[in-house]
Amino acid sequence: MRIPHATAALAVLAVLGTACRPAQESSGTSYGEPLTLADTTQLAAVLENPDGYIGQKLLLAGTVVNVCEKRGCWLELGGELEHQTLRVKVDDGVIVFPMSARGRQAVVEGVMEKIDLTEEEAREQARAHAEEMGEAFDPASVTGPQTIYQLKGLGAVIAE
Repeated sequence: MRIPHATAALAVLAVLGTACRPAQESSGTSYGEPLTLADTTQLAAVLENPDGYIGQKLLLAGTVVNVCEKRGCWLELGGELEHQTLRVKVDDGVIVFPMSARGRQAVVEGVMEKIDLTEEEAREQARAHAEEMGEAFDPASVTGPQTIYQLKGLGAVIAE
């Protein structure tokens, strides 16, 4: 579901607490490339049919739920519905999201990706994620190949 341009602009302004300025000029902190899209896509719509968005450049708004503690190379964006999240992965070292972004409103732009992992790749990714989060990892918890959907982040604005 796409939100009309005027509604998207109001949503971006409300999310970032600004008045009459484009998202990339808001009072938030910009990361990466300037935002270029005008229409915000609802995260719920993306998660309902992720294959329908593969390869598309999207502008998403939501709450930063989590950030990579090791390198700041990803964030999880929370959607309109409870427990909805989508990982926004950026190139290591090109964009570094701060831990202070947790709980803040953000607008992110990027390209939707689908990554198919073998069982071995899924196990290694789960191990690495557990290590990043300081959590225990049980290799038996990964029982087969997995598909991951994420946004390849190009730019973001995180509210102050």
